Amino acid sequence: MAAVGDLHCRDDQHGRFRQLVKQVNASADLLLLCGDLTDRGMLEEGKVLAEELSALRVPCAAVLGNHDYEHGQVKDICSELSKVGVHILDGDHFIFEKVLGVAGVKGFGGGFGNATLQAFGEGQTKAFVQEAVTESLKLEAALSHLDTPKKVVIMHYAPIPETLEGENIEIRPFLGTSRLSMPIDHYGAAYVFHGHAHHGAREGKTKSGIPVFNVAMPLLTKFTPEQRFALMEV
Repeated sequence: MAAVGDLHCRDDQHGRFRQLVKQVNASADLLLLCGDLTDRGMLEEGKVLAEELSALRVPCAAVLGNHDYEHGQVKDICSELSKVGVHILDGDHFIFEKVLGVAGVKGFGGGFGNATLQAFGEGQTKAFVQEAVTESLKLEAALSHLDTPKKVVIMHYAPIPETLEGENIEIRPFLGTSRLSMPIDHYGAAYVFHGHAHHGAREGKTKSGIPVFNVAMPLLTKFTPEQRFALMEV
């Protein structure tokens, strides 16, 4: 599997991902995209990315990120990407060759462990917490319907704090929440991939020991500029 997030494709970047697609075709059987596919959530950006991904010769499953929602054009962006075979997951799953199930959600923020934000006080706070709860329930539903021998999870926000090490501590609660790790630990998975944390750490583990990888492209570029995606075998 090749996995990467935070492509932040812009409408003036024709050809930017040509080499990445070529490398994925040569080295992977499946591509997983972990959100922020576009830079400002514009349809034209989605069209450029679809053009880039049209050269893929392997299946592709993806989730959206916060940037993809910026201009309220999510449906149109998803439509463009679906034309080139990208499977956008939002609380559902994708089956690869009957042996690997990919469960995907965008995720949300809210903090971790004992510092997880609770639904108390103002309505705005309750709504914020509810969004994280909803994303966690969507992931639970996706995983509960998977009966494949192996499972992986993709999301945009982080399910553990360890992969946020390196980000400003003040913004870490907005980059993910441990609510997302609960269904993962309950149902199990071989790997979890997320993006969003451009300055975070590359890997960590959930409480039950499931490996979690931060595959934000800006982070991967710092360590492996010649290969801007993670490559894992399942």
